[in-house]
Amino acid sequence: MESGEGADGPGGPPVLCCASFNQDSTSLAVGIKTGYRLFSVTLVDKLDCIHESKTQDVFIVERLFSSSLVVVVSQSVPRRMNVYHFKKGTEICNYSYSNNILAVRLNRQRLVVCLEESIYIHNIKNMKLLQTLLNTPSNPSGLCALSINHSNSFLAYPGSDTIGEIIVYDANNLSTVNMIPAHDSPLAAITFSASGTKLASASERGTVIRVFSIPEGLRLFEFRRGMKRYVNISSLSFSPDAQFLCASSNTETVHIFKLEQHSLSGEEENPSWSAYVGKMFTAASSYLPAQVSGMMSQDRAFATVRLQMAGQRNVCALAIIQRLPCLLVASSDGQLFIYNVDPQDGGECTLVQKHRLFGSDEEQEETEKSETTEPPQPCQSYAATVAIPSSGPVTATLTGYSEDGGAKKGEVIPEHEFAAGPVCLDDETEFPPVSIR
Repeated sequence: MESGEGADGPGGPPVLCCASFNQDSTSLAVGIKTGYRLFSVTLVDKLDCIHESKTQDVFIVERLFSSSLVVVVSQSVPRRMNVYHFKKGTEICNYSYSNNILAVRLNRQRLVVCLEESIYIHNIKNMKLLQTLLNTPSNPSGLCALSINHSNSFLAYPGSDTIGEIIVYDANNLSTVNMIPAHDSPLAAITFSASGTKLASASERGTVIRVFSIPEGLRLFEFRRGMKRYVNISSLSFSPDAQFLCASSNTETVHIFKLEQHSLSGEEENPSWSAYVGKMFTAASSYLPAQVSGMMSQDRAFATVRLQMAGQRNVCALAIIQRLPCLLVASSDGQLFIYNVDPQDGGECTLVQKHRLFGSDEEQEETEKSETTEPPQPCQSYAATVAIPSSGPVTATLTGYSEDGGAKKGEVIPEHEFAAGPVCLDDETEFPPVSIR
């Protein structure tokens, strides 16, 4: 997320210039005109600031998992990327490019730098430049995505500036894998699942979100966000097990979609009125124009969140916090909202906590009291929301990606991996200082 209005008003709360979650959504990096901060997002009721820097006008901050490696780009030198070991307070290296840096993506094997018409791929171990993709289609927003799975290290970027084509590139073997014709209008957002086997995309219209298999490029799911208006989708994010996908935009609603294949056999064995109506719609759609029949076959949101503001840029992520699924929303006005997600019934998500990213939560409460005459509606405590009964048990394991062992289809992440906390990389051996000539 980058905010177009980076200037902070005098006496007002700081406006975020950038915000990004790390690869497993256990950390949040935010930047304003006077510096940037790194937060640990492993508890609901407490937000720990683990690092703060006074680097001016930062508009890109990216942290590699839970390591000490952080990449920073400043508006004062927008063509230079600085790589730091923030715990030691030392610079590992810096690189300068031919044009302004628009985005940086990281995984445990690769560091990708995106310019408007070129992409640079580095080996993150020694920062050696491995490949340069020149003359890529104009990409003024720096839209790109890098799979966090080091064994399926795929890079996705726009293949056209007029329609929604996606180029899928193998960042390990340095070769193009596929071109996916995803949308009729230009792309607005793309993201990989943690295993690197699914890719979600949205166009500038913002009405339809599609999910494709990787590397085959087969369309797996299609979701309709809405029909009444076009919106600017600013953020897409899969859950760790790739069973859910969230989408945020410039509206007040965040949509969460459930990735499940509908089985017809179960409906035939247990016929119901809804199943009958569904079959009738399916049969009728074959006689309708393609655009109308496509709308009838698209799934709607499984769960939603009503934000307290509209028109502000934000970045969202689905994460497991204290063994329960949560939606995280960092807004450009400098707040982090945490919502509980019911994985069985969906519906309206419950706000359980909000934190100020600059300033204290106590200052936020005082400001809210002075600005409103109505009695405040406090968020339920985390313990209270956990105690709310649900229609089914919450599973303690997730199928999908294990950071320790890579990704295997159907692999189960054991419960002890969540209890142990985020995996920390060996900074001393993996990220030694690099001398750049």
